[in-house]
Amino acid sequence: MAGLRQLTAWLGIGAFLLCVPSVFCFTVAQDVPCEANGSVYYVGEWYILHSEHCTQCECTAKGPVCARTECTALPDACIHVSHYPTECCPRCEEIGCEYQGEVYEFGQNFQPSECELCFCEKEGTICQVADCAPPACVNPVYQKGICCPDCKDGPNCYVDDSRTQIIPGGEAVWVDSCTKCQCHDGEDVSYWKDNRVATRVATCTRLQNCTVSKGENKNSDTPHHQSV
Repeated sequence: MAGLRQLTAWLGIGAFLLCVPSVFCFTVAQDVPCEANGSVYYVGEWYILHSEHCTQCECTAKGPVCARTECTALPDACIHVSHYPTECCPRCEEIGCEYQGEVYEFGQNFQPSECELCFCEKEGTICQVADCAPPACVNPVYQKGICCPDCKDGPNCYVDDSRTQIIPGGEAVWVDSCTKCQCHDGEDVSYWKDNRVATRVATCTRLQNCTVSKGENKNSDTPHHQSV
């Protein structure tokens, strides 16, 4: 027979035997396909497992090599999350505003504290802080849900630096039989702005040669005793 004849025989192990008569024989490897998802994939092909959409595999000569996809964290301000059955990672469909751990929709306004009013805009969270006028008293009352304090008893002040006695604002008041005190005018805003609550004391005048009677009541309307 002229020429050389090639004889082949399947080895049944993913390779076949190639022989050249009277010369030599050698084996030639055959790529083993990968089976997954009810399909066959060949070396070099990529595929995603239907049972696990976050697992992607490559078919190699040694079999499938797989790796799990790590999903990127969604924005903190994401207010609409979608999960598609054919996709591994969730998808953020709409972003709002995140403020102090809470998420708000665009156009929504909210009040994180009594003195703050905030708005969720496309540019982000915009807040306004109330500017309260200084209270015209030394014992302002703070109420829940209300930003600025209120003087329930009206304007007042301390009699002296001991801060043990408070008198109402307005007319002068006899704090004892010899001493008459008067608070600053409650309408004098500049005074209240320039003086801290702890230092707001009355202006007092004391009668000369006057002795305070023992056991007398304070806040008298007129002096009880005056030495001559």
